[in-house]
Amino acid sequence: MDVNNRRSTVSDPWFHPLLLLIWFIIGIGLRLTNLTAKPPWTDEFATLVFSLGNSFLPVPLDQAITPDILLQPLQINPAVGIGDVINNILTEDNHPPLYFVLVHLWMRLFPHPEGLVSIFAARSFPALLGAISIPCAYFLGKLAFRSSLVGQLAAAMMAVSPYAIFLAQEARHYTLAMLWVMLSLACLVVAIRHLEKQKLLPLWLIIAWVGVNALGFATHFFFVITLGAEAVALIFVAWKQQTQTKTWVLFSSVWWRFYYVVVGTAVAGLVWLPGWLQNRYIGALTAWIKGERLGLSWISPIFQALGTWITMISLLPVEAPDLTVVIFSGLVMLIFFIWAVPILIRGIKFQLQKPEIGSITQVFIGVVLGAIAFFFFFTYFLGIDLTRGARYSFVYFPAVIILVGASLAVCYQNPNIGKWGITGKQAVMLIWVMGLISAISVTFNLGYRKYYRPDLFLPVIEQNSSVPVLIATTHKSLVQTGEMMGIAWELKFSGLQTNIENTQFLLAHQAQNPNTSTIALEKTIKELPRPFDLWLVNFHAPISQEVEKCLPDDQKLPGIYGYEYELYHCK
Repeated sequence: MDVNNRRSTVSDPWFHPLLLLIWFIIGIGLRLTNLTAKPPWTDEFATLVFSLGNSFLPVPLDQAITPDILLQPLQINPAVGIGDVINNILTEDNHPPLYFVLVHLWMRLFPHPEGLVSIFAARSFPALLGAISIPCAYFLGKLAFRSSLVGQLAAAMMAVSPYAIFLAQEARHYTLAMLWVMLSLACLVVAIRHLEKQKLLPLWLIIAWVGVNALGFATHFFFVITLGAEAVALIFVAWKQQTQTKTWVLFSSVWWRFYYVVVGTAVAGLVWLPGWLQNRYIGALTAWIKGERLGLSWISPIFQALGTWITMISLLPVEAPDLTVVIFSGLVMLIFFIWAVPILIRGIKFQLQKPEIGSITQVFIGVVLGAIAFFFFFTYFLGIDLTRGARYSFVYFPAVIILVGASLAVCYQNPNIGKWGITGKQAVMLIWVMGLISAISVTFNLGYRKYYRPDLFLPVIEQNSSVPVLIATTHKSLVQTGEMMGIAWELKFSGLQTNIENTQFLLAHQAQNPNTSTIALEKTIKELPRPFDLWLVNFHAPISQEVEKCLPDDQKLPGIYGYEYELYHCK
């Protein structure tokens, strides 16, 4: 009787919408938790400035400036519009403008304190988009595997994935791009089904697929990796069909419709190429993912990629300040993956054996492996280490979540598939709870910790400087401006007793010759009244004679995440 009641409940029309609503509420709650507690960092400042329609260019270089002047690009300007947003992003940054235009419109709905942009307004938009990815995961999983259970489990894992939480709490465009990835994968699934039935792609699918891909390009250029991975999966499908039919299927009428999608997508991508190639800031903005490979740096991309894959379903507080917590968290994660990975692999193998689902499972595996192959190709052959930015894995993350949902569905339906005396359903619950704990770790900055920590750096300045302060850095692009903006933002909103008017910043510009920064620092030091304290922060240039006249601080000051610094007392 209980079994019949359970089956009746599951078949009720309200059951799946209600369960999906629960995952959505959990997911959006996690994404909004502590949303403004973590300090904004340089990439987020780029979003804030460009979405307001402002520019980094008016910030003075090679001279001492106050925090208010440094933060001026973050001020609300009612006179700017969408045209300013598009113009500034295309001329000063290396990203397409769609996301920034949407954020510009979104932020108009919010009040902004003290005339400066609201960090909640900027971060709530990607958080909402991240929550929308939960029902999208459900529909994609159900569409691909023809199973509401797969859809529900994919949505449940998307809701608590620490990687998804990390992306959603950044004031950046990755959650929007992820939605386009999911929609493009949905189009791929429908197209594969038409191929299997030897049916022509309908016109509406061609238009929808090209439109989604165009929006993906307009959001992030790395969306091209998703398309490349989809192409790899389609080539595999064509090879399999050709093996079975002994004919050149790529020249058949069914496959010709795919070429319309390819041509339309190529045009949508090439539209951005001229402006991208003419952008003079690209080299400086992408320098951090380029570099020579020496020694251990040859294998570091493998471990960086592995770290990203792990965090898609589990990330305990491995970045907590307490070493005991870090060691314990790492040990628990190790035990968890030794137990969970064989279960997940077994579920995928089971799905591959299903005649009606096996080909779709292969397609999703092909997308994931194809994208990973592109990452390593860029890293080892082009010298662009995409594995250094975990966020770039948004291009295949949705496919991973769908595969995890498909595997867990097998586990849920087979009580003996678990390990160590744990049933299949208990294993699914344990994996989900691990994801929930991991998501909480991210929301409290104990995992995927912010790279820059001005909230920790500012108290060090306050404790060691009782005279006016000059914070100097070498400047190459808006990246360094954002680093200093983080400190100025913390000065303004931290509530510390530091006198803001007695703190100044120097962005010593450096193009090719590092001595230009040295000269700018020397000139500024001569002009400032003494005494003052000089904090060289991420300063990569020779030290001038004027600096050497100041007394270097001989205390052992704490290391701060994202800020390398030296303190000089200029008496």
